[in-house]
Amino acid sequence: MPPTMAGILFMGSLILALALCYRPLGDYMYRVYTGARHSAVERVIYRLLGVKPDTEQRWGVYARGVLAFSVLSILFLYGLQRIQDHLFLSLGMKPVEPAMAWNTAVSFVTNTNWQAYSGESTMGHVVQTAGLAVQNFVSAAVGMSVAMALVRGFARKKSDTLGNFWVDLVRGTLRILLPIAFVGALLLVAGGAIQNFGDHFTWATLTGGEQTFTPAAAASQEAIKDLGTNGGGIFNANSAHPFENPTSWTNWLTIFLLVVIAFCMPRTFGRMVGDNRQGYAIVSVMAVIALISLGVTNWSELSANGTVPQAIGQAMEGREARFGVSNSGTFATATTLTSTGAVDSFHDSYTAIGGGMLIFNMLLGEVAPGGVGSGLYGILILAVITVFVAGLMVGRTPEYLGKKIGAREIKLASLYFLVTPMLVLVGTSVAMATQTGRAAILNAGPHGLSEILYAYTSASNNNGSAFAGVSVNTPFHNTTLGLCMAFGRFLPIVLVLALAGSLARQAPVPVSAGTLPTHRPQFVGMVVGVTLILVALTFLPALALGPLAEGLL
Repeated sequence: MPPTMAGILFMGSLILALALCYRPLGDYMYRVYTGARHSAVERVIYRLLGVKPDTEQRWGVYARGVLAFSVLSILFLYGLQRIQDHLFLSLGMKPVEPAMAWNTAVSFVTNTNWQAYSGESTMGHVVQTAGLAVQNFVSAAVGMSVAMALVRGFARKKSDTLGNFWVDLVRGTLRILLPIAFVGALLLVAGGAIQNFGDHFTWATLTGGEQTFTPAAAASQEAIKDLGTNGGGIFNANSAHPFENPTSWTNWLTIFLLVVIAFCMPRTFGRMVGDNRQGYAIVSVMAVIALISLGVTNWSELSANGTVPQAIGQAMEGREARFGVSNSGTFATATTLTSTGAVDSFHDSYTAIGGGMLIFNMLLGEVAPGGVGSGLYGILILAVITVFVAGLMVGRTPEYLGKKIGAREIKLASLYFLVTPMLVLVGTSVAMATQTGRAAILNAGPHGLSEILYAYTSASNNNGSAFAGVSVNTPFHNTTLGLCMAFGRFLPIVLVLALAGSLARQAPVPVSAGTLPTHRPQFVGMVVGVTLILVALTFLPALALGPLAEGLL
């Protein structure tokens, strides 16, 4: 079968599977986050935490809960790495050096899962299981909780509360992430992925992480399935390794798990605001952007620019022969449009346009469909900015879902949008301006700039993938990338929760003849256009000096 046709069938079956899951999974998540009953296991957890599950929280209390949980998680994970030589089943591993321990702790707690080391030679079993694997679940559950808080802000009227963070955290972990991960693990084992002590490959895939995980059975050093990281993973081949991703079928399943929750969350949003059409509009925005990215990436890679690639028909450098160019391009698109960061091919080997498209995917804020939870609240922020722009065009106070978008709301939305550009551009500039930062670059010229730009884009957007041509395991990059991950995660979360609190306090505005319909194709096109234009205007100079300049050489 021609590669192009095979790629089309691969993508078509993936789109069909996601469409079939949209309603049932979205409705299930709606019931999870709106149900009043607590399971016996959940009640035990609440007692251990000292939480009153039926007490709701204002946005400030909710935000303090998120920050407190995250800070304690960073400290715990940092300490675990620093004392791992004293832990049971440490496998003789030395303590992780401070800068790397800081980077790794922040990385997993922020759901970035960036790794600048080889898992099998750095981490023992306790750190992997009690530290990294746990964060693959709860960091994703934090993102889902924040998304639900923002949705409640739109749905509620004259309310001071947004729900209970601890309830949202526990329910997201126990009722959504764990069950789907368990089923996915069984399917991956059936597909030939290695399984011994425990399977966390699916955990990382599903929750937007890409953690390495050594098998805890001392007699066996084979890796269990995982969505590697930053060119790392238990094997440096990452998800191209046959132990982690053995067949084209498991490659398809991995991509499906990367995006299924994020693509179904707009259905949950539509149910919670009482208008399923709003959910269809948001998922349509995600789908349009994702399809554009898929098309550009696959076209640029299949067109195989260059003498040798043209002679053989396709550019296979850095690709796994079992998957081919198109399926690798689809995987790369999915991983950079979400907060996953796993790779089954080396993005450093992509064409200038293909690699540039992967960077652009992350610069969009990973909203198509984005991270688990973070994708939904990111696209809703862009929807707020869109209705504000539309209101300015017609001279009317903008409204979205019956809530006025006034000065406070647009300031919060604007600050949210500006956080990532500030971190990406400042971080890239500092790295390129210092000898220590430039020393990590493998290639000279525009491609070298692309490597650094990609690294700071990945960290600031909590993605976790890398170009693979940059050596960032240095105190400078471990520290600066860790700061980008921390600020890129928690500043937007605080701004989202502040916006949710402001919206929840409002009384609904009656729909009138002048109200902008936000469920029609016109609005979908407006959100897509505003998103692409804002990102292009913000990052065009950096892209012009990197991938675009390389494409002209």
